[in-house]
Amino acid sequence: MLTFTALGPFHAWSGGAPLDLGGQRQRAVLARLLVAGGHAVPVHALIDDLWPGNPPAQALSTIQGYVSRLRRALEPGRAPREEAEVLVSAPPGYALRARTEQVDAWRFEQLVKSEGTPAQVWAGMETALGLWRGPALAEFGELSWAVTEAGRLEELRLIAVERRAGAGLALGRATALVADLEAHASAHPLREEAWRLLAVALYRMGRQGDALAALRRARAVWRDELGLDLTAGLKRLEADMLAQRLDEPPPAVSSSLSGPSSGSELRVLVADDQAVVRAGLRAVLEAEPGVATAGEAADGEEAIARVRETRPDVVLLDIQMPRLDGLAAARRILAEPKPPKVVMMTTFGSDENLYAALRAGVSGFVLKTSPPEQYLAAIRAAAAGDALIDPAVTTRLIAAFAGRADPAVPPALAGLTDDRLDVLKLVARGLSNRQIGQTLALPEEEVSLVVKALLEHLELVDRAQLVMAAYESGLVTPGASSGK
Repeated sequence: MLTFTALGPFHAWSGGAPLDLGGQRQRAVLARLLVAGGHAVPVHALIDDLWPGNPPAQALSTIQGYVSRLRRALEPGRAPREEAEVLVSAPPGYALRARTEQVDAWRFEQLVKSEGTPAQVWAGMETALGLWRGPALAEFGELSWAVTEAGRLEELRLIAVERRAGAGLALGRATALVADLEAHASAHPLREEAWRLLAVALYRMGRQGDALAALRRARAVWRDELGLDLTAGLKRLEADMLAQRLDEPPPAVSSSLSGPSSGSELRVLVADDQAVVRAGLRAVLEAEPGVATAGEAADGEEAIARVRETRPDVVLLDIQMPRLDGLAAARRILAEPKPPKVVMMTTFGSDENLYAALRAGVSGFVLKTSPPEQYLAAIRAAAAGDALIDPAVTTRLIAAFAGRADPAVPPALAGLTDDRLDVLKLVARGLSNRQIGQTLALPEEEVSLVVKALLEHLELVDRAQLVMAAYESGLVTPGASSGK
């Protein structure tokens, strides 16, 4: 099938293979017709759009030549005198004839404007955002029509991000949304909806202080940038939070972000030698929809036995325990057939076991002083095959151990392209695949493939070890900016 992509590098494809569309100006003819959405563009308008203010003497014949060559590229099997079916004559100009599903920008706009239940909106926005591969029409950035259309599509992208978040909140997914909303509000601080969604998500997680702090940040930015106070809507939201008048969050709904598939629970084993810690974590897990406690253990040997008995999905394992420490227990648990994911808990002293645990293949760390949502985020990330390392652990761990010689360290990151190095830098800073995609203008699925390729290239087990490789190689240094 013939398809066209404008949400990123501009291409036409046939059966998945890119077509040769010729030089920049010839490609611009097809792009301009795509922007018209299937409507005819008069030849004089094409000339003005391609050569604004200074068309050549033979502009008409040049346009006709471009159209002829584009028709051959798009319909190579068409007979010489047969009527074109894709790039058609539509007096007094030309038009692109295609179905919505053949053009990513058309499909994207249809999805963003679609309605439905929260679950349907969530799915629609996920699909829409997955179509983005980079800034729209960037190669035609010197042409005003392309700049205008790129701006319109970018605004639709931001709306899709916000509609997805709104649907997620309606589905009870506040915990999974906060990181993305924080990044969205920081990147677009003048968007009222970005701050509203972030504040509501924080409030729904029980973080009323953080929710009010987000609104204070919005107020400070708007006063500095615009000389304005918060909008009436955000002021009402702030007042409702202070008076605790907001609606209670709905029950959480299982999704691809929340680990287990629909109809199943995520079972977690808690291993810690302190009974008060186990009791606190049990209360957190039992209060979370879709999560259940698989059992408890008071030392490393007991943790291994409980894993074999209960077959949990995730083990929360204290790094320091009697009889058998957390590192040794983690190694033995991960050596079992079809092992569970292991998340280490630490108060973080000077224990070098933290460093070794990453190399052993654990799925990250959480500080014992972390709020409940951090534990839940780590558990869900591990269950989904990802990793979460508390930023405080990452910074202090790397500061303590980066640069030491280790024969298991991958050699200098030879053979990696700049694009893959950019992804690795952001992985090392703790960004999720979605956040990396938003930062680098890549689909989340493509980021996931790059992460897998990095693991294979460096012969590592998981994302946590990628973090270590990035620091050990000097690609990233503690405290440095996460920029490219």
